[in-house]
Amino acid sequence: MTENFELMTVRIWLLTGDPAVGKSTALSKILLEVRRAGFAPGGVLTREIRSHGEREGFQLTDIASDESETLADVKGITGPRIGKYRVNLKTLSTLGVVALKHAAGRSDLIAVDEVGPMELLSPEFRRAIHTAVIETSKKPAVCVVHKRFQDPLIDELRASHGAVMEEVTFENRDELPVALGKDIIQYLRSESGIGGKAL
Repeated sequence: MTENFELMTVRIWLLTGDPAVGKSTALSKILLEVRRAGFAPGGVLTREIRSHGEREGFQLTDIASDESETLADVKGITGPRIGKYRVNLKTLSTLGVVALKHAAGRSDLIAVDEVGPMELLSPEFRRAIHTAVIETSKKPAVCVVHKRFQDPLIDELRASHGAVMEEVTFENRDELPVALGKDIIQYLRSESGIGGKAL
Protein backbone atom coordinates (compact mmCIF):
# COMPACT_ATOMS: atom_id res chain seq x y z
CA MET A 1 0.00 0.00 0.00
CA THR A 2 1.26 3.47 -0.84
CA GLU A 3 2.23 5.65 2.10
CA ASN A 4 -0.38 8.30 2.93
CA PHE A 5 1.81 11.26 1.88
CA GLU A 6 2.56 9.66 -1.48
CA LEU A 7 -1.03 8.51 -1.92
CA MET A 8 -2.34 12.05 -2.00
CA THR A 9 -0.02 12.84 -4.95
CA VAL A 10 -1.25 9.89 -7.07
CA ARG A 11 -4.24 10.63 -9.31
CA ILE A 12 -3.66 8.42 -12.36
CA TRP A 13 -3.11 4.68 -11.96
CA LEU A 14 -1.77 2.96 -15.11
CA LEU A 15 -2.08 -0.82 -15.29
CA THR A 16 0.18 -2.69 -17.67
CA GLY A 17 1.35 -6.27 -18.13
CA ASP A 18 1.84 -9.07 -20.58
CA PRO A 19 -1.02 -10.25 -22.84
CA ALA A 20 -3.60 -12.47 -21.11
CA VAL A 21 -2.16 -11.79 -17.66
CA GLY A 22 -5.48 -10.40 -16.40
CA LYS A 23 -5.25 -6.60 -16.75
CA SER A 24 -8.91 -6.12 -17.64
CA THR A 25 -9.95 -8.50 -14.87
CA ALA A 26 -7.83 -6.54 -12.40
CA LEU A 27 -9.51 -3.32 -13.51
CA SER A 28 -12.97 -4.89 -13.14
CA LYS A 29 -12.09 -5.91 -9.57
CA ILE A 30 -10.98 -2.36 -8.79
CA LEU A 31 -14.25 -0.96 -10.15
CA LEU A 32 -16.22 -3.43 -8.02
CA GLU A 33 -14.44 -2.22 -4.89
CA VAL A 34 -15.06 1.41 -5.86
CA ARG A 35 -18.78 0.71 -6.32
CA ARG A 36 -18.98 -1.10 -3.00
CA ALA A 37 -17.54 2.01 -1.34
CA GLY A 38 -20.42 4.07 -2.75
CA PHE A 39 -18.63 5.76 -5.66
CA ALA A 40 -19.60 5.72 -9.33
CA PRO A 41 -16.98 4.79 -11.91
CA GLY A 42 -17.35 5.66 -15.56
CA GLY A 43 -15.48 5.17 -18.82
CA VAL A 44 -15.00 2.06 -20.95
CA LEU A 45 -14.17 -1.61 -20.56
CA THR A 46 -13.04 -3.97 -23.31
CA ARG A 47 -14.32 -7.54 -23.24
CA GLU A 48 -13.53 -10.49 -25.45
CA ILE A 49 -16.04 -11.90 -27.92
CA ARG A 50 -15.66 -15.69 -28.00
CA SER A 51 -17.28 -18.41 -30.08
CA HIS A 52 -16.63 -22.13 -29.54
CA GLY A 53 -13.69 -21.28 -27.31
CA GLU A 54 -12.02 -19.05 -29.88
CA ARG A 55 -11.60 -15.29 -29.55
CA GLU A 56 -13.33 -13.62 -32.48
CA GLY A 57 -13.19 -9.99 -31.42
CA PHE A 58 -13.67 -7.41 -28.72
CA GLN A 59 -16.62 -5.49 -27.32
CA LEU A 60 -16.45 -1.96 -25.90
CA THR A 61 -18.75 -1.30 -22.94
CA ASP A 62 -19.79 2.01 -21.39
CA ILE A 63 -19.26 1.40 -17.66
CA ALA A 64 -21.98 3.81 -16.54
CA SER A 65 -24.77 2.76 -18.92
CA ASP A 66 -23.62 -0.83 -19.63
CA GLU A 67 -24.24 -0.17 -23.33
CA SER A 68 -21.94 -2.20 -25.58
CA GLU A 69 -20.86 -2.17 -29.22
CA THR A 70 -18.39 -4.26 -31.22
CA LEU A 71 -14.89 -2.77 -31.09
CA ALA A 72 -13.15 -5.29 -33.33
CA ASP A 73 -14.00 -8.52 -35.10
CA VAL A 74 -12.48 -11.04 -37.47
CA LYS A 75 -15.39 -10.57 -39.87
CA GLY A 76 -18.22 -8.19 -40.69
CA ILE A 77 -16.33 -4.92 -40.07
CA THR A 78 -14.70 -2.77 -42.75
CA GLY A 79 -12.37 -0.72 -40.54
CA PRO A 80 -8.57 -0.69 -40.33
CA ARG A 81 -6.80 -3.96 -39.55
CA ILE A 82 -4.85 -4.78 -36.39
CA GLY A 83 -3.56 -8.33 -36.64
CA LYS A 84 -6.48 -10.55 -37.65
CA TYR A 85 -9.09 -8.03 -36.48
CA ARG A 86 -10.88 -5.17 -38.17
CA VAL A 87 -11.45 -2.19 -35.87
CA ASN A 88 -14.82 -0.43 -35.67
CA LEU A 89 -13.80 3.24 -35.52
CA LYS A 90 -17.45 4.31 -35.20
CA THR A 91 -17.76 2.51 -31.86
CA LEU A 92 -14.76 4.43 -30.53
CA SER A 93 -15.88 7.83 -31.85
CA THR A 94 -19.45 7.45 -30.59
CA LEU A 95 -19.92 5.11 -27.61
CA GLY A 96 -16.30 5.47 -26.47
CA VAL A 97 -16.21 9.24 -26.62
CA VAL A 98 -19.63 9.63 -24.97
CA ALA A 99 -18.59 7.29 -22.14
CA LEU A 100 -15.41 9.23 -21.44
CA LYS A 101 -17.16 12.61 -21.56
CA HIS A 102 -19.77 11.34 -19.11
CA ALA A 103 -17.06 9.94 -16.85
CA ALA A 104 -15.14 13.22 -16.83
CA GLY A 105 -18.25 15.22 -16.04
CA ARG A 106 -20.37 13.02 -13.76
CA SER A 107 -18.49 9.95 -12.52
CA ASP A 108 -16.21 9.76 -9.52
CA LEU A 109 -13.54 7.68 -11.27
CA ILE A 110 -12.52 7.52 -14.94
CA ALA A 111 -11.57 4.08 -16.27
CA VAL A 112 -10.09 3.34 -19.70
CA ASP A 113 -9.56 -0.22 -20.93
CA GLU A 114 -7.45 -0.04 -22.86
CA VAL A 115 -5.06 2.57 -24.21
CA GLY A 116 -3.62 0.49 -27.00
CA PRO A 117 -3.20 0.06 -30.78
CA MET A 118 -6.88 -0.50 -31.61
CA GLU A 119 -8.27 2.31 -29.49
CA LEU A 120 -5.70 4.89 -30.54
CA LEU A 121 -6.60 4.46 -34.22
CA SER A 122 -9.51 6.83 -33.50
CA PRO A 123 -8.51 10.51 -33.32
CA GLU A 124 -11.76 11.30 -31.50
CA PHE A 125 -11.19 8.64 -28.85
CA ARG A 126 -7.56 9.69 -28.47
CA ARG A 127 -8.66 13.29 -27.82
CA ALA A 128 -11.33 12.10 -25.38
CA ILE A 129 -8.73 10.18 -23.34
CA HIS A 130 -6.45 13.22 -23.26
CA THR A 131 -9.24 15.53 -22.16
CA ALA A 132 -10.76 13.20 -19.57
CA VAL A 133 -7.61 11.79 -17.98
CA ILE A 134 -4.89 14.40 -18.43
CA GLU A 135 -6.78 17.68 -18.54
CA THR A 136 -9.50 17.01 -15.95
CA SER A 137 -8.34 18.55 -12.68
CA LYS A 138 -8.43 16.25 -9.61
CA LYS A 139 -10.55 13.59 -11.32
CA PRO A 140 -8.88 10.23 -10.56
CA ALA A 141 -8.36 7.76 -13.39
CA VAL A 142 -7.25 4.16 -13.82
CA CYS A 143 -6.17 3.07 -17.29
CA VAL A 144 -5.04 -0.21 -18.80
CA VAL A 145 -2.01 0.62 -20.95
CA HIS A 146 -0.53 -1.65 -23.61
CA LYS A 147 2.87 -2.80 -22.35
CA ARG A 148 4.94 -2.56 -25.54
CA PHE A 149 3.02 -0.22 -27.83
CA GLN A 150 4.83 3.08 -28.39
CA ASP A 151 2.63 6.17 -28.73
CA PRO A 152 2.94 9.85 -27.73
CA LEU A 153 -0.33 9.70 -25.73
CA ILE A 154 0.94 6.74 -23.69
CA ASP A 155 4.19 8.63 -23.08
CA GLU A 156 2.19 11.66 -21.95
CA LEU A 157 0.08 9.56 -19.60
CA ARG A 158 3.20 8.06 -18.05
CA ALA A 159 4.76 11.50 -17.63
CA SER A 160 1.62 13.13 -16.21
CA HIS A 161 1.80 14.65 -12.75
CA GLY A 162 0.37 12.17 -10.26
CA ALA A 163 0.68 9.14 -12.55
CA VAL A 164 1.99 5.79 -11.32
CA MET A 165 2.58 2.63 -13.36
CA GLU A 166 1.64 -0.75 -11.88
CA GLU A 167 2.43 -4.03 -13.64
CA VAL A 168 -0.09 -6.86 -13.35
CA THR A 169 1.60 -10.27 -13.12
CA PHE A 170 0.40 -13.82 -12.54
CA GLU A 171 1.85 -13.54 -9.05
CA ASN A 172 0.14 -10.28 -7.98
CA ARG A 173 -3.07 -10.17 -10.03
CA ASP A 174 -5.21 -11.15 -7.03
CA GLU A 175 -3.63 -8.85 -4.43
CA LEU A 176 -2.87 -5.82 -6.62
CA PRO A 177 -6.51 -4.86 -7.43
CA VAL A 178 -7.37 -4.98 -3.72
CA ALA A 179 -4.45 -2.72 -2.80
CA LEU A 180 -5.10 -0.26 -5.63
CA GLY A 181 -8.82 -0.25 -4.91
CA LYS A 182 -8.08 0.84 -1.34
CA ASP A 183 -5.74 3.58 -2.54
CA ILE A 184 -8.29 4.89 -5.05
CA ILE A 185 -11.12 4.83 -2.50
CA GLN A 186 -8.95 6.71 -0.01
CA TYR A 187 -8.20 9.31 -2.69
CA LEU A 188 -11.89 9.67 -3.51
CA ARG A 189 -12.83 10.06 0.14
CA SER A 190 -10.13 12.68 0.65
CA GLU A 191 -11.51 14.70 -2.26
CA SER A 192 -15.25 14.38 -1.76
CA GLY A 193 -15.94 13.03 1.72
CA ILE A 194 -16.91 9.58 2.90
CA GLY A 195 -19.93 9.23 0.62
CA GLY A 196 -20.06 8.82 -3.11
CA LYS A 197 -22.44 9.23 -6.01
CA ALA A 198 -25.12 6.59 -6.23
CA LEU A 199 -25.04 4.39 -9.30
